[in-house]
Amino acid sequence: MEKQHQWNIWYFIVTFSALMLLQSWWAEQSTVETLPYSDFLVLLQQNKLTELKVEDQRVTGTLKEPVNGRTQFTTNRVEPALAEELARAGVRFSGVRQSALAKVLGWILPFAMIFALWSFLFRGMAEKQGLGGLAAIGRSRAKALVQRDTGVTFDDVAGIDEARAELEEVVSFLKDQPRYSRLGARIPKGILLVGPPGTGKTLIAKAVAGEAGVPFFSISGSEFVELFVGVGAARVRDLFEQARKAAPCIIFIDELDALGKMRGLGSLGGNDEKEQTLNQLLAELDGFDPREGVVLLAATNRPEILDPALLRAGRFDRQILIDRPDRGGRAAILKVHMKHIRVGDEVDCGQIAAITTGFTGAELANLVNEAALSATRRGDDAVRMEDFTAAVERIVAGIERKSRLLLPEERRAVAYHEMGHALAAVSLPRMDPVHKVSIIPRAFGSLGYTLQRPAEDRFLVSYQELKDRLLVLLAGRAAESLVFGQLSTGAADDLAKATDIARQLVTRFGMSKELGQAVLEKPASAYLGDHLPMARDKDYSEETAREVDLCVRHLIDEAYARATALLTEHRDELDQGARLLQERETLTPADFPPLARDPNAPLPSPPVLGVVPRGSA
Repeated sequence: MEKQHQWNIWYFIVTFSALMLLQSWWAEQSTVETLPYSDFLVLLQQNKLTELKVEDQRVTGTLKEPVNGRTQFTTNRVEPALAEELARAGVRFSGVRQSALAKVLGWILPFAMIFALWSFLFRGMAEKQGLGGLAAIGRSRAKALVQRDTGVTFDDVAGIDEARAELEEVVSFLKDQPRYSRLGARIPKGILLVGPPGTGKTLIAKAVAGEAGVPFFSISGSEFVELFVGVGAARVRDLFEQARKAAPCIIFIDELDALGKMRGLGSLGGNDEKEQTLNQLLAELDGFDPREGVVLLAATNRPEILDPALLRAGRFDRQILIDRPDRGGRAAILKVHMKHIRVGDEVDCGQIAAITTGFTGAELANLVNEAALSATRRGDDAVRMEDFTAAVERIVAGIERKSRLLLPEERRAVAYHEMGHALAAVSLPRMDPVHKVSIIPRAFGSLGYTLQRPAEDRFLVSYQELKDRLLVLLAGRAAESLVFGQLSTGAADDLAKATDIARQLVTRFGMSKELGQAVLEKPASAYLGDHLPMARDKDYSEETAREVDLCVRHLIDEAYARATALLTEHRDELDQGARLLQERETLTPADFPPLARDPNAPLPSPPVLGVVPRGSA
């Protein structure tokens, strides 16, 4: 859209004054003869002047005899004493008078300079701070995009086929409304995209803009929130007013939680800026007619804090979950991103998807870029499979720190620790196969790592599988204790993860026989809470809390005892693998055959351990 230039009133005043002064000066110069003051005195002595008008700085009058064809004259006065001295000296002289234009400019220029300074300095700083001019403070800051502006279509979106199908229907509705309205159907008022960060919510919204070919107003929820009460509500009104004029169109509000936070949550009153802005949004959603062709598209990764009034039917009619992609979705996403790089013939998207369980679309894009950087550092002409493996390790475990030199006994302890994890994983049929074992320190504080590659995506986990995960986590410490007879601080992260699994098994999944199937602790936020430190809700008695602690301790002790028994049975393989790992620093199943053991083949189970009596401390 072209910008409309508006005349400022100051420009009009200055221009008008200059034109009037120029006209006055020109009229005066064309009819009046300007005489030097010395000539005026001579003519005065010769009695050749009539009808004189004496002013403070000027004398005007009429000549008895025309001079240069003019009878009117004007001259600028000179101080009488000085005039007498100059006349006696025989010098021709004249006075100088400040012009009317200079006088006017003397008044206007200071104000004009102050106005210019305010315009270019203060006003520019205010706009950078988000205040803007007083006339524009309530205007919406939505960016209007059309089909050619986004550069993204549905061909650039993969791994979220269900969400894509829902939004393709919205695009079709905008393009062909009569087809859908012939049976009385109406377009959804609002569509809310919900999912973890990085799953492609903003990307698919841009794809909708690229496919629809209608105006697309894009804005962030935080841009509605301002210091002054009422500004956000005014911007909401202005946004919907623009949308109605441009209908059919799409409004996209990113990070809706900044605008639609639950009313009364963390607020003492009901008249603050955020609540007024939310109330205005609710009113606008109720007010516009779906037949106008205005669709509200929003995205958030914190749906648990949104106001319930915002999520009811009639406002956001559809809520589309955009979750982390499965294995097939990850492979499709990798193919989209690999179009922009040169890959080798041996690169298999399926294999890469198998070792990137839990990765989002943004993380997969970062993975492809890291692999391309790895191939560039090696000086290769294409990105190989080894580059993708190195990229996965860099993202999951951090950058290698080969400059960190460990003492021989520390290096040996780390080798046994990681080999304990690896052998425990391959010895249990329900665990993921081992992809690589390394004792090279990483940037995230780890002195080594064991990388497992899931055979397939899992959506349900059984009680026995959770107990086996505890065993694998504690197998590193069990190996240290078995070989060196003492413990070290190297298992701190393993113990934290094992404790968390055991506690969830008891308090969230209801898998404890002693405490039954009651849920004692509520899950954290759906997408962000797992990484946020927060106090646990405790709505049970101290006696129950003690029972929880005892059950968690029992599960961890049992897993540790099972891991010790398992590694005792495979002590020879543990010693061989640890020695080989110290020599090579990195091992794969091809380098050490025991790591390539078929995880589905049943192995002799470890001896059944005695159950710790309930209530023992």
